[in-house]
Amino acid sequence: MAAQTNFIDIATIWLHAGKGGDGAVSFHREKFVAAGGPDGGDGGRGGDIIFVVDDHLTTLMDFRYKRKYTADEGGKGGASLCHGKNAEDLVIKVPLGTVIKDAESGLVIADLSDHTPVTIAKGGRGGYGNAHFATPTRQIPKFAKPGMPGEDIQVTLELKLIADVGLIGFPNVGKSTLISTISAAKPKIANYHFTTLVPTLGVVSVGEGASFVCADIPGLIEGASEGVGLGHDFLRHVERCRLLLHVVDVSGSECRDPIEDFEQINEELAKFSPALAERPQIVVGNKCDLATEEQIDTFRKYVEEKGLTFVPISAATMQGVRELPGLVYNRLKDIPAVPVFAPEYKKPEAKAGGREFTIKRMEAHVWSVDAPWLEYILAGSNVDDYESLQYFQRQLGESGILDALVQKGVQENDTILIGEYQFDYIF
Repeated sequence: MAAQTNFIDIATIWLHAGKGGDGAVSFHREKFVAAGGPDGGDGGRGGDIIFVVDDHLTTLMDFRYKRKYTADEGGKGGASLCHGKNAEDLVIKVPLGTVIKDAESGLVIADLSDHTPVTIAKGGRGGYGNAHFATPTRQIPKFAKPGMPGEDIQVTLELKLIADVGLIGFPNVGKSTLISTISAAKPKIANYHFTTLVPTLGVVSVGEGASFVCADIPGLIEGASEGVGLGHDFLRHVERCRLLLHVVDVSGSECRDPIEDFEQINEELAKFSPALAERPQIVVGNKCDLATEEQIDTFRKYVEEKGLTFVPISAATMQGVRELPGLVYNRLKDIPAVPVFAPEYKKPEAKAGGREFTIKRMEAHVWSVDAPWLEYILAGSNVDDYESLQYFQRQLGESGILDALVQKGVQENDTILIGEYQFDYIF
C-alpha cells in the first residue's frame, strides 16, 4: 500500500435496508365471471445491505463524504396474484481488514478479514396481498398489508491492516528505511519526525513460495494511547500483527536513551490493548554504524535479560539486514494466524408477542395509544370498509388494548389517537 495523503481508516455511516413492497388489493375481473374473488399479490422483498472486500481499496476514503446508504424498496404486489419484484441488494465495497461495529455500543458486528460477503442490514418482508385474507365469512377483503420496514443501523467502519509483522518504534528510528530495504515498499524517508503519515505495507520475500507482509506503523511517542502524536490514530493497525519488530535507535542520535524509548513504546501498547503487550517481539537495534560497541552491548544485555531476541543492524549500510527476513519468517512459523475479531453484537430481540403498547391520557377525553405494530396494521386497512374495520377492531380486542382503555377510565365518545389516525370510542 503506497503512502496516501488522504488515508482514512475510520468512518461512521447510516445503513437503511429496503422496505418491503406493499401487498395489493385487487379482485379478479373476467368476462362472464360475475363475482371474481380477491387476487391481490404480495409485495416484493426490500434490498439487503451487503459488505464485500475489494482488494483494490486501501482506505475508507469513499465514506468520508457519503454517510447514508439506502437500499431499494421492494415492488408492490399486483393483480392476478402477481408478486412484487424483489429489490436488488445494495453492495458496499470496503478494504480487506475492515471491522464493522455498532456505532452506539461499539460491539463488533463483522470482521471482513477474508472475501466472504457479510449482510449487515436485512431488507423488509413484502406485505401480503388481499388474497391472503379471504375466508368463508370474509369473501371480499378490501385490505392488504404494507411491506415491513428494512433494518436501520448506524455502524462504524474501522480499517485494521492485515499484516504478519508490524514495525513499531519512536519517530526517526529508521523504520521506513528498513521496510524499504527488505520489501518493495517506497515510503517517504527523511531526517525529521513523522515523515510517515500513513501505514505502509510491504511484502517481504524470503525465498520461493515463502514471504510475509510487513507494516510500517507511523511513529509512536509517549502518550500515543491517549491521542498524543500520530500513534493514537494508527495503533489499531498493530492489533492484527502476529509479531512486532521493535526498532530502537541504539546510537542515541536523537539524544534519547534507547532503554527509555523501548519501555515507553511498550507502555503505550499496553495502555491501548493489554493483548498487544503480550505479542511476541524481536528487538531491532538500528543505526549500529553510529553506535559504540559499549552502547550496543549495554542495550543487548538489557533486551536479552527480558527474554527477547536482539538483532543489531544498520538499515543505512545494510549491516545485518539481509539475515533479518529469514529470522522473522522462522519465528512466524510458531505463531498463530492473524487475529480475527469475533462478532459481539446481537440484534435486539423482538419483545415477546410483539404486541406491546402504552396508553397515555393526553387531556380530558383524549387518549394516545403507542403501538407501532398496530400502526402497521392500520396502514394496510381500509377503515371505510366494514370488513376491514372489523378486522382491525379484533386486533384491538385480542391485544388487550380495549380492556386497558376501560381500566384507565375511557368514556364513550372519547378521542383515541393511534399514530396519525383518530377514532371515537364507542361502547
